[in-house]
Amino acid sequence: MGYIAPLGNEGFLPLIWNAFIGIIVALVYVKGIITLMERLVDNNMLSSDLSRKIIHIAAGSFIWVWLFLNTSDGYSYLLNITVPFLFFCTFLYKGFKGSPDDPDVKTMSRTGDPRELLRGTLYFTIIMIIAGTFLFGTYVGMLMMAIVGWGDGIAPYFGKRFGKRKYKTLGREKSLEGSFGVFLFSIIGSLLFLGLLGVLGGDVNPDLAVLKDPGINLEGIFIVILLLAIITTIVEALSPPDIDNLLIPASTIITLIIVDIVLGSSFILGSMLRFF
Repeated sequence: MGYIAPLGNEGFLPLIWNAFIGIIVALVYVKGIITLMERLVDNNMLSSDLSRKIIHIAAGSFIWVWLFLNTSDGYSYLLNITVPFLFFCTFLYKGFKGSPDDPDVKTMSRTGDPRELLRGTLYFTIIMIIAGTFLFGTYVGMLMMAIVGWGDGIAPYFGKRFGKRKYKTLGREKSLEGSFGVFLFSIIGSLLFLGLLGVLGGDVNPDLAVLKDPGINLEGIFIVILLLAIITTIVEALSPPDIDNLLIPASTIITLIIVDIVLGSSFILGSMLRFF
């Protein structure tokens, strides 16, 4: 269970608490950020491109709610995927039926085409759902969201803002500065979540640690994060448009499976055993 679950473990108390945190608090958090970005874009105080990146990073950081979920009943923690699922349905509907004037289209698409919501944006909600279900409370779930949320999230803006040294991969133009942004912010996001969900939880009380023990020391975890940042940078550079929201999480999972096999750790293999 997380750091704070004050209602206790009796009866339906975990369900009530997790509904409050996983649905109400999470919805206020995500919707509040989206509403703020919409107002800033409408008032020409922020570009739609930057608003997309801020929403991308903030949404990817939704796993902070893991800190407060009570897992004692073994199932109601899954309510943490409620908000990602609602947005999945919203993007699916607006991708087909929305108009360029729709606030979600204006703040979360590059060109104002509603069908853009059916690609990278929709894929991102799928990854959030996977993280909150099959990978809940695991290092692989944490690292996946940190890298796709922060590393991939900041890359396009970082490249446009600072990119001067251009290169091409598979016909797509990239910049060394943008690729460095992927590498740097993949590490920053991973370390931020590691401190929030892992190291601090274990130091306070091992029984309350949010992340499951991967069976490797802290120095080893830092090396794994560095390895993932390098691989993510390469995958992002080679990825077709919009598919990076799927390829980067996939590469994270595959890399950690290989790490588990080589080092005998349990970043993912040991974590997945708890579902069978």
